[in-house]
Amino acid sequence: MRRPGVTAAGAAGRSGAVGARGRIDKRQAILDAAFAVFAREGYSQASIDLIAGEAGVAKPTIYNHFENKESLFRHAMTATADRASVKTIAAVGRLSADVADVRLAFVDVGRALLACYCADDSWALRRLLYAEITRFPDLFDLLGASGPEQVSELFADRLARLTLAGRLQLSDPVEAAEQFLALLTGPVAGRSALGTRPFDQAQQRRTAEAATSTFLRAFAAAPTDAATQR
Repeated sequence: MRRPGVTAAGAAGRSGAVGARGRIDKRQAILDAAFAVFAREGYSQASIDLIAGEAGVAKPTIYNHFENKESLFRHAMTATADRASVKTIAAVGRLSADVADVRLAFVDVGRALLACYCADDSWALRRLLYAEITRFPDLFDLLGASGPEQVSELFADRLARLTLAGRLQLSDPVEAAEQFLALLTGPVAGRSALGTRPFDQAQQRRTAEAATSTFLRAFAAAPTDAATQR
């Protein structure tokens, strides 16, 4: 018996919304499971059967969402990269032209970026990308556009604003952004053996401080006469 005030169309609409939500949730569960299996087994050894078991779905359900293993791999990689980029973009967003202390602000942003860079999923994503680059050469540019390039562009914009505010002295914010990010992440890959050795928060803090010191030695604005006299 239909509840008072609930039309058949309304009930059908809600049912459709629930169904769509369920399909989206199931697709996300498959993507999460696929990435976990690919990261653990590698592309060649990962199978749709393993992924279905990890996701808790029937094998045909995966094929209802994805054409084949190659398509699933691409979607799992891009979905993981998109999630990571949301966090890194938020970290860069902390840097503003009116920060009280430029050095502390750079260290703070650097630590936040390294926390993202050193997350388990981020390491797994890079290791998979490197391992499968010859099989999926287009993924390098695809994942770069959805993550590192966005971060670099936003960071360059923040550096340009700091320059206009007289806090930095640089002529090419894009190049400077690339240099800071290289100073920040460059040492980490080797020291952590691509994320297979611990690189804890204390190490991340020291790396952020070292990158900031080197960067500001090159680009910090010269103190004003008034500041020098104080």
